[in-house]
Amino acid sequence: MIPMSSAPFLTVTDLSVRYGAVEAVHGLSLEVERGSVTVLLGANGAGKSSTLAALTGLAPAKGGLHFDGLSLTGMMPEEIVRHGIALCPEGRRVFPSLSVADNLHLGGAAHVKGEVLAARIEAELDRFPILRERFHQRAGLLSGGEQQMLAIARALMSAPRLLLLDEPSLGLAPKVVDQVFDLVLSLRDQGITILLVEQNAERALDIANRGYVLQSGRLVLSGSGAELAGSDLIRQAYLAG
Repeated sequence: MIPMSSAPFLTVTDLSVRYGAVEAVHGLSLEVERGSVTVLLGANGAGKSSTLAALTGLAPAKGGLHFDGLSLTGMMPEEIVRHGIALCPEGRRVFPSLSVADNLHLGGAAHVKGEVLAARIEAELDRFPILRERFHQRAGLLSGGEQQMLAIARALMSAPRLLLLDEPSLGLAPKVVDQVFDLVLSLRDQGITILLVEQNAERALDIANRGYVLQSGRLVLSGSGAELAGSDLIRQAYLAG
């Protein structure tokens, strides 16, 4: 595990994301420390996915976005990926008609070729043995949990330093949810910084170094994972019962 440094790895300052007349994110500021798991919480429509989209150049954004000292403002998505940020989107979004092999290849082919690409694929098959078993199978025939593993593996093919995970446990069986959260911790311990959007607040805060709560596109609460887990707002909104 890489120790967290005093300087933020990712800094978001006064971020706004607007789709036409709808402002999905308004004036959001947050920091992600190197080597940490940072969680974004909020109800559907709170602006969490729009925040991740802004960080990857996939949504129109205003404000300051700095990653490891580099401004991301105005960068194209492919440039942002090359600088070390990868997104695993909500709903997995694997290419269902393509094989597991082809999905992994597409995750890395824009960045590396030949032996390096082959080595990265092999590394992901070691990380996710079930994908080795399903290597030549169409992705659309995989179970939901297997598709989630493939989606994460595909994101990791670009060798990111910061991985954005959008609802990775959504719709999965409890046993697979356990595997997902174990994987997040394993990736962090391997030196990958994680920014996690997750509806399962209890599990997310249990592994989070820091968390931020969004409501209607605005930041309403922040703190350590333990602080948020103990807050009245979080208990009433997410942990009741």
